[in-house]
Amino acid sequence: MRAIWKGAVSFGLVSIGVKVYSATEEKDIRFHQVHREDGGRIRYKRTCSVCGEEVTYDDIAKGYDIGGGEMVILTDEDFAELPLTTSHAIDVLEFVPAEQVDPILYNKAYFLEPEGSATKPYVLLRDALADSERVAIVKVALRQREQLATLRVREGVLLLNTMLWPDEVRQPDFGFLDEDLKVRPPELAMASSLIDSMAGEFEPDAFTDDYRAALQEVIDAKVEGREVVQPEEEEAAPAAAVDLMAALKASVDRARAARGEAPEGGAAEPTPISAARSAQKAAKATKAPARKAAEKKAPAKKAPAKKAAEKKAEPAKKTAAKKTAAKKAPAKKAAEKKAAPRKTA
Repeated sequence: MRAIWKGAVSFGLVSIGVKVYSATEEKDIRFHQVHREDGGRIRYKRTCSVCGEEVTYDDIAKGYDIGGGEMVILTDEDFAELPLTTSHAIDVLEFVPAEQVDPILYNKAYFLEPEGSATKPYVLLRDALADSERVAIVKVALRQREQLATLRVREGVLLLNTMLWPDEVRQPDFGFLDEDLKVRPPELAMASSLIDSMAGEFEPDAFTDDYRAALQEVIDAKVEGREVVQPEEEEAAPAAAVDLMAALKASVDRARAARGEAPEGGAAEPTPISAARSAQKAAKATKAPARKAAEKKAPAKKAPAKKAAEKKAEPAKKTAAKKTAAKKAPAKKAAEKKAAPRKTA
């Protein structure tokens, strides 16, 4: 990692020299705009909308639009007179309980590394901050802007979280907030049951960016000249529910089934198909132990003896069949003679 800022944490009369590193990075796949026909990069020129000339960075100033086509131009001298600290100090203002800081205020995160001989006071502040179970509210000037931030401990390192100013957080203004909507107790109880059935421990590594992985596969396939493999389609989202209670109950049963638990209130009402499947499973479950027990009790190598007995029985059966046929033949002929009509003179 490369340090983006150097300064000091001002903690009372103690000054702790630190280096600041970006604690996060975006993993988005970035593209260049290119000419479709030949792949050439598309370049942009900085041109003036009034005279049409190309402008260098040295001739560019900052302008503030005040409306009506008028612009106020600010120079470097104007910015130099602003009360922005250039001392590269992280001033600790106070220590507050972490739960009092609304997460919506958090912006970007930075790691702080002790510099030079500042390791011991750095560790002292880190351990004291961890023991207090509080976060430090600080002010710092980063990227030509004064920012509010917090200091807390993460994996043995001081973490600087820059924050938005309170007036940078928008207030929600939606029509439904003024409507008199009442939730029935059974609906609330079912929703709570759904939350309980889907409760778990948050493990960030269990979640992946499937879109980025699929896009990377497409890029790799094009580089290697392979055929692009179409990723499996995800299950379509269910249609909007008409009956809220039915949808909640179905969601609870689905979540419990995924965990291998029985639906709420016992077994679900069986359908003909589900009943047949259950019967098959029960029969298999009953036969399996009995068959295993029989296999264990049965002596080994009985199959050859059985086959030998069957071979001996076959000639005996054939002989008995021939004798029976021989006995039946005279009786059959006698019956035919009696049944024949007598000739008349």
